Formats: sequence, structure tokens, C-alpha cells
Amino acid sequence: MADYDNLDAVALLKKDHDTVDELFAKFEKASGDGSKRKIAEQICLELSVHAKIEEEIFYPACEGKVEEDLLKEAYVEHDGAKVLIAEISAGGPSDEFYDAKVKVLQEQIEHHVEEEEKRMEGLFAQARKAGLDMDALGQELAARKAELTEQYQSSGIPKPELTTMSEATV
Repeated sequence: MADYDNLDAVALLKKDHDTVDELFAKFEKASGDGSKRKIAEQICLELSVHAKIEEEIFYPACEGKVEEDLLKEAYVEHDGAKVLIAEISAGGPSDEFYDAKVKVLQEQIEHHVEEEEKRMEGLFAQARKAGLDMDALGQELAARKAELTEQYQSSGIPKPELTTMSEATV
């Protein structure tokens, strides 16, 4: 986790995006149920930790400083991803829709990343323009990321907590 220390908030979150992008590419090339399951589990872990630190730390810091609609969409996109993550975690590569769920999750995440990373009007650009203390936020995100990663690796990814939807169907 040391490689996340000393990154500002946006650099840390972008690094997470890149990590997950690489994992999705690995999943597409993977053959064999064991390999696919291992990569899918890593994707689910990374995304679960990432969503949690954004929702606990980064998004609240952005409240009132970025376009409200953009922030609301980000929360809804997270909830959609959490439902798929729960489905993928509960299933396995032999399930009929397993690969399709991973693919749809990938597409949702690619859209979400694009919304956050857009050059001028994206969430990250707006947060930077608002003058948020990205270094302090980065330290907070890195510490929480380390804590959650350890927790989820030892006790599993918890049932999704949805912010914008009344209940998960999983």
C-alpha cells in the first residue's frame, strides 16, 4: 500500500481506475474458471474499497463545490456497480451470466471513470478548481484504503450498502 502514500486525492483515485482497467483486461484474456474467479474477485475487492473511500471521504469533500447532478450520478453509478459486484462475488465462472456481469460492470466503470476524469468539467477537474486540499484528502484516502483492503481481504466484501436505491436484490 506504500505506493499510494504521498499521492494527492485525484492521483490516488486515478491510480485505482488504472488498476481496475488492467484487471478487466486480464479477465478478458483469462481462460479457466480458477483464473477468471481470482481476477474477478480482485476486481470486486478493488472496486468495493474504491467506492467506499470515495463515498466516505472524497464525495463529501466535494459537496457544494462541484455540480450537484454530477455527484448524484456518481452515487447512483456506484450503487449499480455494487449490485453487480455482489452478484459476481456470490456466483462463479460456471454461472450462465458470470462473464456478462463482469463485462457490464466493466462498461459501467468505464463510463463512471470518464465522468470523473473528463478534462474540463469532470468531477476531478471541478474538485481541483474548487481548491480542495488534495494532499490532505490523498493521505486520508490512502489510510482508509489500506484499512479497508486489509479488512475485506480477511473477512470478505460486505453486503452492499446502497446510497440511492432502497434495497439490493442480492
